Amino acid sequence: MKKIWYCLWLFPIFLTAQINESDSLKIKADLSLTGFWQGGNVDTFIFRAKSEVAFTPFNDWVFKTKNSYVYQEFGKEKADEDILSLNFLYLNPKKRFYSQALAFISTNFRREIDLRYLVGGGVTYQILTNKKRWLKVSLTSEYEYTRFSMTDFNKDEFDGSGTINTLRGTIWINGKYHLFKDKVILSHESFFQPSIRYNNNFRWQADVGIELPIWKFMNFKVNYLHTFESVVIADQKQEDQFLTFGITLKSY
Repeated sequence: MKKIWYCLWLFPIFLTAQINESDSLKIKADLSLTGFWQGGNVDTFIFRAKSEVAFTPFNDWVFKTKNSYVYQEFGKEKADEDILSLNFLYLNPKKRFYSQALAFISTNFRREIDLRYLVGGGVTYQILTNKKRWLKVSLTSEYEYTRFSMTDFNKDEFDGSGTINTLRGTIWINGKYHLFKDKVILSHESFFQPSIRYNNNFRWQADVGIELPIWKFMNFKVNYLHTFESVVIADQKQEDQFLTFGITLKSY
């Protein structure tokens, strides 16, 4: 129970589901809190916080930051603790085509990633632009630095070094849809991210959420996250899946 109250105390740190940077509002924020707890013969605790804030610092510029935290504990032993911060700067995001710069930073306890950062840029195309139904595809390129706490990998060519540096190209698809007269909100965000240097070094992720509005500023949310990473520490599985339940708080 101490871990639960500790995470509840942390809620305000992760100040925001999926914000459309092409909206006309000067500032938007939301916060999704989902998790699972079971006690008794089997102790299980899963918690996920996902925040998003977008604001307009200058005309035709939008800055968006997306931050997430995942914690898992089984039998009172920590199994996962992941931090991910995605930061974007968009130029003219109300147009069909617009450019962006990005900077990411993350850590991953189970995968023994001490630090990972990516910097780069690219372009986005808006396929659907309706306020309540939008769909976008982006193409970006990044430089990545990853430092692991171990040097034995599932692919022999990476053994012996605790760091992997590479250039990547990424395709992103994300969208949000208000269905059944706004009674159901479906959102999705996915990417495929291969290395330009190593053809066996790639990752992908699919994040799908279903929200049921409770009142103007709060939705009940079911979230499914599926990740895959081809290069991992030896004997680790390459895939992870999370199914969590909770709420989304928003400012708009």
